[in-house]
Amino acid sequence: MAIDQQNHHHGAIEKVVADAEKLQFDVDGFTNLLADDVVLINFFGRRLHGKDQVYAAMAQALQTPLTDVRTKHELVDVIFPRPDVAIASIVKHVYDERAASPESGAALQNKGAMTMVLVKSNGDWLITLAQTTPIKD
Repeated sequence: MAIDQQNHHHGAIEKVVADAEKLQFDVDGFTNLLADDVVLINFFGRRLHGKDQVYAAMAQALQTPLTDVRTKHELVDVIFPRPDVAIASIVKHVYDERAASPESGAALQNKGAMTMVLVKSNGDWLITLAQTTPIKD
């Protein structure tokens, strides 16, 4: 892949990563960033398969105190094993602003290593896999 083309794709990947952060409380907006057969594995190891399952889990989570947990994405690196596939390495910073109570659950790690695999489909980059592993300080 030519350098200028790779830079163009890198910018597009940066935008998807930023949009995923910006849309973390918008079920419709967030799931529009996903491939239909997406696999998402969260901080707790819960595996979701398919856009519909992610949609349902996200909609349910937003009805709980998890609405007071927000994340910021720090894009570390992007590699392109093929022109239509990107692997993004991200540090996910977690800000748990839930009030301490039995129903709020255990405090979350404040950082995670996230890997996103994106595929280019009909001109758009879509998240096909996202996995976050907690980083212990």
